[in-house]
Amino acid sequence: MWENWSGSVRAAPTSVARPQSEAAIAALLRDAAAAGKTVRCVGSGHSFTPIAAGDDVMLSLDAYQGFTHINGPGTQARLKAGTKLFEIGPGLAVNGLAMENLGDINVQSLAGATSTGTHGTGATLGNLATQIDAFSLVTVAGDVLHASPTENPELFAGGRVALGTLGVLSEITIRLVPAYRLHLRRAPMNFDDCLAQAPAKIAEHRSFEFFWFPHTDTVQTKSWDLTHEPAAAAGFQRYFTEVLLENTVFGALCRIGKAFPRYCPAVAGVMAKSLDSTSRVDDNFSVLSTVRNVKFNEMEWALPADEGLGALREIKEFVNRTRVQTIFPVEVRWVKGDDIWLSPHYGRDSIAISVHQYQGMEYGAYFDAVQAIARNHQGRPHWGKIHGLRGKDLQELYPRWNEFMTLRERLDPRGTLLSPYLRALFGVA
Repeated sequence: MWENWSGSVRAAPTSVARPQSEAAIAALLRDAAAAGKTVRCVGSGHSFTPIAAGDDVMLSLDAYQGFTHINGPGTQARLKAGTKLFEIGPGLAVNGLAMENLGDINVQSLAGATSTGTHGTGATLGNLATQIDAFSLVTVAGDVLHASPTENPELFAGGRVALGTLGVLSEITIRLVPAYRLHLRRAPMNFDDCLAQAPAKIAEHRSFEFFWFPHTDTVQTKSWDLTHEPAAAAGFQRYFTEVLLENTVFGALCRIGKAFPRYCPAVAGVMAKSLDSTSRVDDNFSVLSTVRNVKFNEMEWALPADEGLGALREIKEFVNRTRVQTIFPVEVRWVKGDDIWLSPHYGRDSIAISVHQYQGMEYGAYFDAVQAIARNHQGRPHWGKIHGLRGKDLQELYPRWNEFMTLRERLDPRGTLLSPYLRALFGVA
């Protein structure tokens, strides 16, 4: 029995394969297709939808990790697709290089994170898939296709965010930048003041985001700026903030909220009042991602940048009016638009709004209400996070939807890579 990180998705595949080479991946796909079996590729299980779950063959890339090479002038690195994000930063740093941006969790595989449009924050920074310069894809026929802006450009446009439905990514070439350090500042702020100042904040800082604490008028802001200051040694303040407060204490408060749901507004108020201003300088890969030990389920919507904050106000009004039983903060981030066919940020700069619920707590009515609000603002769901959209709903949101479906049908005509969930998602019979 396999389950995802939050425990919300379970699957009982007939077999689990851990190929160690591109040739082994190709042979596995050919054999499965010939036997009429389905194959789903799994990374770290950090998707909250059944995107990786299947009943036949589960293909894990955990045994297929590591750097293949770093190019001549040091502008690119080629990696095996199963490589975990937290392994990439230190490996690049020794060569004076870095990824342009990261999300706030770094335990995912490179293939899984890019294939679902995972992102960090920054109005001038795209999702992780926009850092891909080229990739190799193993098809269900066992062929290895190479894609870049000049080689198989259609596959490149459709394959960087493809949910594992075109083939299995084997190697990925990412675009690099010189290694850099960031100054992270955290500070509490009034909700209305933060929204009023948000345009100035995103222009002032390399990256900016904030967390709204439900049932309160308080947010916690986070900003990152390039700096030449030396990295600060890990000390008690960092341990107190990132381990004790954000994980140990927060986890205890979540358990109180789960045991006594009616007290969630009061518990959220205690959390908001405990916020303090902190500061830290460190290497990019260390300061962009954080430790998340408290398990939760999540929904996220990418909204047009000029509509996102209005949608957030509506979510706040709903939470306060209905006294939603949650204490988990709502995360708000900025993402630059791109040209990737199934990217939630295709063709438009976006504000991403993420709502969470502690593991084991009811989230249905809360998430349904957020989805309704997001849809009224032309929101697109994060592929790895909970949502209720299917087929025609999604077709209306993605201008290149039909082209992607044609590409998928050509590369996998028998649906070897489609689970029942993905068939419903794509509207495939």
